[in-house]
Formats: sequence, structure tokens, C-alpha cells
Amino acid sequence: MVNGSRQAAWEFFGAELKRRREGAGLTQMELGARVFVSGGYIGQFEQAIRKPQLDVAQRIDEVLQTDGIFERLCLRLIDDRRYADYFAKAAELEALATKICEFAHALVPGLLQTSEYARAVTLAMNPLAADEFIGEKVQGRMERALILKDATRPVYWAILHENVLRVPVGGADAMARQLDHLAMLARQRTVLVQVLPYAAGAYSLMNGMVTLMEFEDAPPTAYTEAVYSGNLLDDPAVVKHAYAAYDLLRAAALSPEASLALVESAAEDHRRCATTT
Repeated sequence: MVNGSRQAAWEFFGAELKRRREGAGLTQMELGARVFVSGGYIGQFEQAIRKPQLDVAQRIDEVLQTDGIFERLCLRLIDDRRYADYFAKAAELEALATKICEFAHALVPGLLQTSEYARAVTLAMNPLAADEFIGEKVQGRMERALILKDATRPVYWAILHENVLRVPVGGADAMARQLDHLAMLARQRTVLVQVLPYAAGAYSLMNGMVTLMEFEDAPPTAYTEAVYSGNLLDDPAVVKHAYAAYDLLRAAALSPEASLALVESAAEDHRRCATTT
């Protein structure tokens, strides 16, 4: 399903929710209280700004007595091949988060990738895949990044290991453009980026990818990812430990200003490599 038709389907979900809610004589606040979200969230569902989690859709069906229509719509829209099975739930939560903090050791995080970079990563992981499959994965990543353009975009903070800047994913030209994009987002204050340099010593040995998400009406969650696997963690003690580890990385990383300078310097390095090869 292309981006336009998928958005139209979510708009239908929102319009139908509003129609059924008003038919039941409930305000957004009243419905929100019954399904354990805020009235503001109900309004955002109705405007297709945010997408409800499956359990919220199920509770809406129960309260409005709609015979499972919102659960079925939600399943249909969530169930697509753009995301790996282990990441699908995290992608759903990502769209609802009010704050996202990520640490990446090897690759630019998905929300910050250019389509060129995303295609190179997807091809490297799936060298024998059909063009349609590659296109769906890249499209999914680009659609995810749209949350950073929303008026209600989450606060986004990324810590990138220096490895991320140095490996020429997709070639030197493509990598230079990826780092230009990253620098632009930082300069526009859309995102906050810090780099963990090699000089950080033992901290630079940390690997893997960690995403911390905070929500308006739900406890924070941590998501960790390795090769072909991911774990969504919601145990309060584990999430607290993940936040403490992230704070240590933040303290060891370069300042945002020094990080931006290093990103721009790395982009120029890749550009020079492109012109000499």
C-alpha cells in the first residue's frame, strides 16, 4: 500500500471513529477516559495525526459496541511488509512517543536516514531480494521519518558512535549526502545529535542499538536491536537501567556543537574520497 492510500485509510479510521463516538453521545474526553487515553489522543486519532495501538482500538470497539471494526481496521493497517516482525510493534509505539532517545553503534538510525542510505542498507542485508521488497522497506523507513515533520513531533535525541560517520554506506557520495542531511536536521533544531568519539575509550566499545521512548499516557519503553532480532522492554527496572546507561553515554559524548562540527567534517572527508576515486 503506498503512502497516500495508507494515509487515506487512517483518515477513514478517524472519520469513522468520530462518527461512531458522536453517535454514542460521547465527547472525546469521555471516550478517552473509558479507553484509558486522553481526550486529546482521541482527537488526534480522529484527525489521523496519531495511530492507535491495537489494544486501544479493541477497547474503543468494546465501549462503542462496534463489533470489532476498529480492531480489524487497525490490524489491516499495521500488518504490512514494510517492517520486520520483531520491529513492527516498536514502529507502532514510535509514532505515539513524545520523546525518543537512540544510541546507534554502526548505522544511522532509521528516522534520520536518507532514501539513498536506506536503500544501501536494505540491499546489503537482502542482496537477493526483489526490487519490490527493497522498495517497500525503503518506503516504510521514509514514512516513519515523517513523524519528525509533524507539528506534534517528538523530542528526538540521538547519540551516534563515530563508526556511524566513518563507514561509507552506499559509497562516499551517498554517505556525504547522508551526513549533510543529518547536519541539516541538527542545524534546524529538529533533532539533537551527539557523537560518541573513539577517544571515549571504554564507552566506545558499546555496541548494538537502543531506543528509549516516552509517552504522554503510558510508562516509558526501551527497544534493543541486534542482527535480525529485537526486544521491546517494558519492565520498569530494566527500562530504568537502560536510561541510566544512556545517561552515561550522553556524558561521554561530544557536545552537540562539537558533534555537529565532526559530522560536517566527516561529510567533507567522504566528499574528498568521492572525487579522488
